[in-house]
Amino acid sequence: MAVDVVKVEIKSVMDASGLEEFILAGRFKADDVIAVIGKTEGNGGVNDFTRILSDQAFRGVLACHGTRDTANIKQIPMVWSGGCDGVITPHATVFARNDRTGPADQQRLVMGTALSPVILPEDIGRPAMVEKVAEGVRLAMIDAGITDPRDVHYVQTKTPLLTMETISDAKKRGKTVFCDVHESMGVSNGTTGLGIAVALGEVAMPKAEDICHNLDLYSSVASCSSGVELDCAQIVLFGNRAGAGGRYRIGHSVMKDALDLDGIYDAIRNAGLELPERARASDLNGKVVNCFMKCEADRTGLLRGRRQIMLDDSDVHHHRHSKAAVGGLAAAAIGDPAVFVSVDAMHQGPQGGGPVIAIVDLGE
Repeated sequence: MAVDVVKVEIKSVMDASGLEEFILAGRFKADDVIAVIGKTEGNGGVNDFTRILSDQAFRGVLACHGTRDTANIKQIPMVWSGGCDGVITPHATVFARNDRTGPADQQRLVMGTALSPVILPEDIGRPAMVEKVAEGVRLAMIDAGITDPRDVHYVQTKTPLLTMETISDAKKRGKTVFCDVHESMGVSNGTTGLGIAVALGEVAMPKAEDICHNLDLYSSVASCSSGVELDCAQIVLFGNRAGAGGRYRIGHSVMKDALDLDGIYDAIRNAGLELPERARASDLNGKVVNCFMKCEADRTGLLRGRRQIMLDDSDVHHHRHSKAAVGGLAAAAIGDPAVFVSVDAMHQGPQGGGPVIAIVDLGE
């Protein structure tokens, strides 16, 4: 089954009218929606309620216009990244099933989903979590019908982090945990990135001491998020498969640092668009549906040899600095401020940079 892709603007914290408009216009049916990845306008922190509001609004539209029951609608993967710092526009990218077929020799976008085995609190930051995430990624590849890891270009995950309750549970069972509650979001994301890299053959199984320390080990396609609402890795995997049909193709590259404009255009080229050597937004001709990227402040405190103050700022967290900076660069690159930029990128792309994923419309 081919995949259709649209990007809709979120006009207020509970707005899902863009999704509803595509359904009413007949672009796809509510029952055909299989995933949503979006940016909301909250603070991006643990208490960012805008993610919950968007989730409720989008699932509400699917319930109103479709035939799936509440339990099935709850199972649809929806990944919400909070924080539209700088010029980033709140928006969502919607993925839907499509019955268009295509030539067997043309690779087009496909998607697969999977859940990993249960990740225990003592697994987070340790090889056990790497192995469990890798197992889930391999299952998602099977679900997408992809056999060659090189055809995988984007793996979006949601994994558990630590809470006081789960730490207490581990201690009662005689187990230790890798870090405290505050650090566990980044640690969970980073360990997941390594699990993705292992599953796709980007790196060998890391040693315990490499996890969250050896930042030369990373995945070029990982985008990892974590939360308190689940106890395993929820995995949404995108790639290309010959004969899948549809109009869309996906590609990836990495930004080597926060100023790496070429990394964004390289991802678009990898997805199938031909661009001049020194590309501009006007060269894209509206063919880029969206770009998805991870970023974070370089831990050396330098950018191309120049001192940076992000990590020293006590008023504004460095995540917000880096997200705003990369969001502005990406918006200029594609000529659209509705771009997906997420932070906490440990083991997701090179230090100070991050993966860039592009989905393009190649036509019929």
